[in-house]
Amino acid sequence: MISKLGYFRKKVSKFKDRILILFLVCSLCSGISFNAQTQTERTFNNPVLPGFYPDPGMFRVGDDFYLVTSTFTYFPGVPIFHSTDLVNWRQIGHVLDRPEQIDVEGLTISEGIFAPTIQHQEGVFYMITTLVGKGGNFVVTATNPAGPWSNPVFLPAVQGIDPSIFFDDDGKAYIIYNGDAPEMKPLYRGHRTIRMIEFDYKSLKTVGDNKILVNGGVDIHSKPVWIEAPHIYKTRGYYYLWAAEGGTSVNHSQVVFRTKDLKDMFIPYKNNPILTQRHLDPARPNPISATGHADMVQTKNGEWWAVFLATRPYDRGDHYNIGREVFLAPVTWTDDDWPVISADFEEVQYTYKAPNLPEDKSNIPFPITGSFTIVDNFDGEELKDYWVFVRVPKEKWFSLNPKAKKLTIQLRPETAFGKSNPSFLARRQQHNKGFVSTDFSFQPSNEDEMAGLLLFQNETHHLFFAKVLDKDGGQSVKVLKATKDNTYEVLAERKLQKSAKAPLSLRVDFENAQYNFQMKEKGDKNWETVYGFQEGQYLSTRVAGGFVGVTIGPYATSSGKPSGNSAEYFQFTYSGN
Repeated sequence: MISKLGYFRKKVSKFKDRILILFLVCSLCSGISFNAQTQTERTFNNPVLPGFYPDPGMFRVGDDFYLVTSTFTYFPGVPIFHSTDLVNWRQIGHVLDRPEQIDVEGLTISEGIFAPTIQHQEGVFYMITTLVGKGGNFVVTATNPAGPWSNPVFLPAVQGIDPSIFFDDDGKAYIIYNGDAPEMKPLYRGHRTIRMIEFDYKSLKTVGDNKILVNGGVDIHSKPVWIEAPHIYKTRGYYYLWAAEGGTSVNHSQVVFRTKDLKDMFIPYKNNPILTQRHLDPARPNPISATGHADMVQTKNGEWWAVFLATRPYDRGDHYNIGREVFLAPVTWTDDDWPVISADFEEVQYTYKAPNLPEDKSNIPFPITGSFTIVDNFDGEELKDYWVFVRVPKEKWFSLNPKAKKLTIQLRPETAFGKSNPSFLARRQQHNKGFVSTDFSFQPSNEDEMAGLLLFQNETHHLFFAKVLDKDGGQSVKVLKATKDNTYEVLAERKLQKSAKAPLSLRVDFENAQYNFQMKEKGDKNWETVYGFQEGQYLSTRVAGGFVGVTIGPYATSSGKPSGNSAEYFQFTYSGN
């Protein structure tokens, strides 16, 4: 027998259901979207750092998160980012921003600074990394993550790459790194180890001998390759060791081991890898590939999140021009306490529910992610942080005039083919679709002098959109393609019709493998196509090799000859969709 109270509750429930149905019908009729769940959930889009920002290392200090990435031979080295919500990042500077901190002269573009990591202990920040080709592993410190950072202290006992520091709760610290095979006798190509050595973080010196934590990888019998990028975390009663395996291309993956005591053996998770996309169809729509090299943090709310590198190839041939990027995904724990990245999805997602943190609405000096357009009028006293150089400038070959709003670049003998510092001001291509443009004034005095825009992947794979002097004394614009014998192939040229002193506008539209080169002389209303380059795979990592992505910007050279000439740039626009 139903009580009067129960009868009344059933009546109210039916009434509420009818009201809700009526509201939904009215909402649909009026075009209003109703979703109670999405009203309270924020989402974010991947990648959180698009373009050439590989090998992320991350650390939390209180409410603040800090992130660093590789820069190889670009200078300043190691950009440092800050966020309070893990989604909205702002660049607060570079760790290696003084010439005395880094020597990459004579190195190829994909040597230099590999896989930095950042940690914090007792009020001091530590950034540790490898200078490949010159010096090996070193550490720098700062009390303010925005700098200044100390000069490097090299660590000769750390023989390998990808170091990170683990601070245990007993006061000891350790450096974990990728090292050689046992006794320098690899059983197969790519056979490496993860090693650990004690670290006196007060004196910045290693202590004692190193110890092998992982030999080869998860299962040495299957000949795993390139175990690297290790991190140790202590939680849930275990020491967890994260590492990447399989190389940084399509076979990249993230694996995990654990132990109760650092003196004991690390045991691999039976369901490794905890992140990979290598088994998926390369022809799938909008693929995310090469996932790995992960680092994770726990928020103050108890959530775990991982950053990792990944790529966005634009065809099934694994061609991507913009380099390896930073993605963010949630970490969940199995019933038996193993961490897994993006466990709810087989494919890494472009959109996830945002971390349970207040949205970071602090001022960002310039946009980094999403669709954006940046117009640099060179009206500041210093260059913006998105500008970098190829290697360290030995002299100041550029100047800013904020009042006149112009950038002056001196022509120098150094070229983009060489291993020194050319007169090239570079910014990352961060989108598969977009454009760059510039307005500049340049009057070449001989056939060796050229200035314009450079699209640079490496020394042997770059495109130069240049204003040049012709043999007949006239001037023209040429699209030049680098060859492996340090010469240029002329893809297209267009005679200039107006005064040699008149400003010239250049523009390059890009979409995946297509780069459309356009020009406009002073007074012209419309852009004129000079060349449509359809073979942009030439600028991809798959074809060019290496570990970087395309950078674009003003470039001027006298092609090995001395020169007193210069080029003046009045604006540079980058737009990405």
